[in-house]
Amino acid sequence: MASLFRLKQIVAEEDRPPEHRLARTLSWPHLVALGVGAIVGTGILTLIGVGADRAGPAVILSFIVAGAICACAALAYAEMATMIPASGSAYTYSYASLGEIVAWVVGWSLLAEYTLVVATVAVGWSGYTHGFLEGIGVHLPAALSHGPRMVGWQVVEWGVNVPALFIVAVVAGLLCVGTRESATINAVLVVVKLVALAVFVAVALPYFNAANLEPFSPFGFTKHLGPDGVERGVMAAAAIIFFAFYGFDAISTAAEEAKNPGRDLAIGIVGSMVVCVAIYMVVAVAAVGALTYTRFTNSPEPLALILREVGQPGVATFLAASAVIALPTVILGFLYGQSRIFFVMARDRMLPESLAKVSSRGTPVRITVFTACIVSFFAAFFPIDEIAALANAGTLTAFAAVGLCLLVMRRRAPDAVRPFRTPAAWVVGLGAILGCLYLFISLPHQTQVAFGVWNLLGLVFYFAYARRNAAKG
Repeated sequence: MASLFRLKQIVAEEDRPPEHRLARTLSWPHLVALGVGAIVGTGILTLIGVGADRAGPAVILSFIVAGAICACAALAYAEMATMIPASGSAYTYSYASLGEIVAWVVGWSLLAEYTLVVATVAVGWSGYTHGFLEGIGVHLPAALSHGPRMVGWQVVEWGVNVPALFIVAVVAGLLCVGTRESATINAVLVVVKLVALAVFVAVALPYFNAANLEPFSPFGFTKHLGPDGVERGVMAAAAIIFFAFYGFDAISTAAEEAKNPGRDLAIGIVGSMVVCVAIYMVVAVAAVGALTYTRFTNSPEPLALILREVGQPGVATFLAASAVIALPTVILGFLYGQSRIFFVMARDRMLPESLAKVSSRGTPVRITVFTACIVSFFAAFFPIDEIAALANAGTLTAFAAVGLCLLVMRRRAPDAVRPFRTPAAWVVGLGAILGCLYLFISLPHQTQVAFGVWNLLGLVFYFAYARRNAAKG
């Protein structure tokens, strides 16, 4: 029983085998760009429509609630990342603070999170690509532009999302080339994305009509089941669009590739969150104020639709083109993070150790290709709202665990070196834990069930393989 809560000893970089060392090539501007690139994307470009469907104009409050909880988690991550500057994100912090079995559950949840996030963004990119191509007169066959459409458990329309498969393959190939090269291209594309959102706000705000905000909260605050079988309310929306805020945790997976992790990780995590919260508030207000929310809730490209509806088709085409160009930054950020978590779990022998090999350029090619194959399956065959909800369940588990790690280490090692020290640690830690718990309760019931099944499968794998092999490490 004691071995279930065995703590991981963080191995110094120079004590690892050469094939297990990642190249230190990233500075803090790379990390801020990685964070902003991963955070600002499908959540605001696509899921704002899903959120408005769940909460109405009060989706603005949903963004505030989700952002506040994520801010607590980000501060906890910043302290843990600089205190334990090793790759693996919440998995590594849990292994060093809470024990092996907790780390496994967190790591297994992160594998679901990152896989499904990349799949969600790939599906969102496909939606904007389809809209952009339609706008210039190029028509894709319907069966090749979306995955199977289902009512309950019955497939009503078959299809394969070919554009989503394509973009996952392109980004995975870029990551295999090299980390620094990927980060540089990412930084350029992040600028493109921010310019596009600024243009949207500048064009949409003049059409702001206070009447579009009435009734402001048609479905109330707490989650409840509507007559159409959909769970709605401000918190139901927050539990979905929570997806829009995370991405900063991908920065913490870069700890072993940061040139100065003690400084750069805190700047990257906190800096990217501050920038993104400000962007989201402005964009959400502009979107809901410009058009009655019921007119864009079912669109895979709601911001572009809003621009077309207010008589700005040229700007809508520009936004769609920018999304097509820049949404891959989100895929890059999360595919990067997922491959690093897989890499560390394999290095710890929780997964097959043969996957924890780096190329001559210092990049984990094997695990990146393996990760891309898994992601491609979900991107090709699953709808965006179902993927996002399940991804959120994994993220909420990880964020709550990091909040707990923060509090445990403050008690266990109060005098340890902390390059970044979170202010009001107990408020921040409890805010992350309780906030994530409330959002998890607010997730759709079927998502909670699916997440429970996923973790039961994970525990079977742990006791059958991971525990026995990790014990040999």
